[in-house]
Amino acid sequence: MTVRTSPEPGLAPFSIAGRTFSSRLFVGTGKYATYPLMQQSLEASGCDVVTVAVRRERLVNERGESLLDYIDTARYTILPNTAGCFSADDAVRVARLGRELLNQVGNPGKDWVKLEVLGDRKTLLPDPVGTIEATKTLVADGFQVLVYTSDDPISAARIKDAGAAAVMPAGSPIGSGQGVLNRNNIVLCLELLKAGDAAYPVIVDAGVGSASDVSVAMELGADGVLLNTAVAHARDPVMMAHAMRKACQAGRQSYLAGRIDKKLYATASSPMEGAISYIPGE
Repeated sequence: MTVRTSPEPGLAPFSIAGRTFSSRLFVGTGKYATYPLMQQSLEASGCDVVTVAVRRERLVNERGESLLDYIDTARYTILPNTAGCFSADDAVRVARLGRELLNQVGNPGKDWVKLEVLGDRKTLLPDPVGTIEATKTLVADGFQVLVYTSDDPISAARIKDAGAAAVMPAGSPIGSGQGVLNRNNIVLCLELLKAGDAAYPVIVDAGVGSASDVSVAMELGADGVLLNTAVAHARDPVMMAHAMRKACQAGRQSYLAGRIDKKLYATASSPMEGAISYIPGE
């Protein structure tokens, strides 16, 4: 048996796209009621990476406030994403725009992109062909591409083969709050993507609704979780961000600790050997 004295076992930093982070929770910046509330929620989450939808987010809102004024660009790595793009060409253009914006503020995420090429406006599920096409183009253009995909392990493997720095299978549709609907598929994605390369990063992205959803994803072996709506639309976003932070850590520790096998019948917690017996009449 290994005895550990560290107060936070299993929470070692991890690397993705050439950078090392202490937090495995990636948090979005959209949908918050105000920028100050977003700022407080990011702080509470303990995240190191924040995502910004280049196409959808206005860098200056109707009150004249700039989104970037509420993000510490020296602390956070900004991950621009191509949310709202429905073709490979559109996604590539938005990714390049994000790179130009981050070049101006000197953020290390300037060559990063979270790639989304969506198939339709109702489900917001990914277009598998357009996703691979855009991945290849952006990789050739020098981007570190973190790719949103379905939980189909074959599509996930092809995206990795296209040069993606990380693959991000969906737990369930974007913003649905349904959590991880198909745990088996996530496990298959992890097995296929990490075959021969255990350090390859796999981040569960989309569909998170509660802290338990984050814990489930991490207990399956995911390297991290990306979320937005679950915090931004919670009744108390700051408290929810705290919960997500703890769930991410607890899920990771639970995965590394190793759960017991599931059994059909009960197993006594205390040994039966040496138990005191009572014989009627004695």
